[in-house]
Amino acid sequence: MLKTYRYRLKPTKSQVTILERQLELCRFVYNDTLAYRKNAWELEQRTVKRFETQDRLPQLKLEVPELKEVYSLVLQNVALRVELAFKAFFRRVKNGEEPGYPRFKGKGRYDSLSYTQSGFKLDSKVLSLSKIGDIKIKLHRPIEGKIKTCTIRRMPTGKWFACLSVEIEDAPLPPWKDGSVVGIDVGLASFATLSNGEKIANPRFFREEEKELARVQRKLSKAPKGTPERKAALKVVERVHERIANKRIDFANQVGHKLVDRFGVIVFEDLDIMNMLKNHNLAKSISDVAWGMLVKATESKAAYAGSKVVLVDPKYTSQMCSRCGMIVKKDLSERIHNCPECGLTMDRDLNAAINILRLGMQSVRKSDRSPVL
Repeated sequence: MLKTYRYRLKPTKSQVTILERQLELCRFVYNDTLAYRKNAWELEQRTVKRFETQDRLPQLKLEVPELKEVYSLVLQNVALRVELAFKAFFRRVKNGEEPGYPRFKGKGRYDSLSYTQSGFKLDSKVLSLSKIGDIKIKLHRPIEGKIKTCTIRRMPTGKWFACLSVEIEDAPLPPWKDGSVVGIDVGLASFATLSNGEKIANPRFFREEEKELARVQRKLSKAPKGTPERKAALKVVERVHERIANKRIDFANQVGHKLVDRFGVIVFEDLDIMNMLKNHNLAKSISDVAWGMLVKATESKAAYAGSKVVLVDPKYTSQMCSRCGMIVKKDLSERIHNCPECGLTMDRDLNAAINILRLGMQSVRKSDRSPVL
């Protein structure tokens, strides 16, 4: 099982110059690899695999000697990223979704370097990177397990982070969690409603910062293009966006941590959030609550806390009566579930959370009965 730690880096000005140059060289390799695969199909009707693109790297280094400045495994990872982009494209085509063909990356659009297995070494105060040097790192918490990969990421605000993927052993389900289960209905009125009746308030981080964001964006729009004033104004806008994102991530991690501390089985709806964003009346509110972030945070924490996250089909969870199973149609504005069949009256989100829990437990019982091959 993999767990990821993120630490702030403090590179010197000369190290930032090296890092940014290496990012641009990786961007060049990404675009060259994408063009090679695109031309192979358009001109020869031939599909190119990752190993063929990686085998091109030695020849590409002869043509562009500057590529020798980048660690070899980092360049190989670039070819892997192109492969993953095509796999995602074909998966969307297969699922009948609107596919976006892999695109070339513009200047400044390639923002991370990935070291797999080698090329890096972590000390208490420095991270040593091959062909870059020793960079100061702030280890604000200890690392448990064996480090497998290291990714250096540049944020839009100019901050640098190291993301370390660590292999740890799967945690068994603690005895005190056995039987502690919960279904969770996410929403807009409340961030989440638990099947035990608890509600988590919607923090609305974007709404809190909306006026400030509008103010700095107006200042950005008035600054002439290509001037230092515009560059400074853009940094301010990016800092506001980063502050909103950090608040969302922190909130999702806190809620996820509390859930895995309390429950052995946690059930969410498997929502198609990208499809829900097509509702332009609710898109801003849906983006602000970041339900997907909560599910991912809970899944990652559950893996090493001995809990289990189950995703269920959201169909009819809000319409079905949790007592008798009758489908009771409701508009989004109706906040109370009233069943004409059994007379049940309760909050619609609580009714949905109970249905989500029931579906999740049915799924768990089915998987427990499945034969081991």
